Amino acid sequence: MKKSRFTESQIVAILKEGEAGVAVAQLTRKHGISAATYYHWKSKYSGAGVSELKRLRELGAENATDLLFNQPFSFAFIASRRSLCFRGQA
Repeated sequence: MKKSRFTESQIVAILKEGEAGVAVAQLTRKHGISAATYYHWKSKYSGAGVSELKRLRELGAENATDLLFNQPFSFAFIASRRSLCFRGQA
């Protein structure tokens, strides 16, 4: 997955500028993003504050580790993942 040029807190700050009444065209020129990116961010992050996004990220990391370490050990699972890695699909 491609790394974003903007952090979540920067995205929220840009969206807050838009909520304050700055025109979308002006925001996109100022920050070097497309209008589609702005509206995608708006649909994804609308109404969220920086602290809420940080908490969501922590919960996501916690859930990922729970899924990984709370599974029963299975050699078949490891073997299936290993074969996918060698084929370049993982």
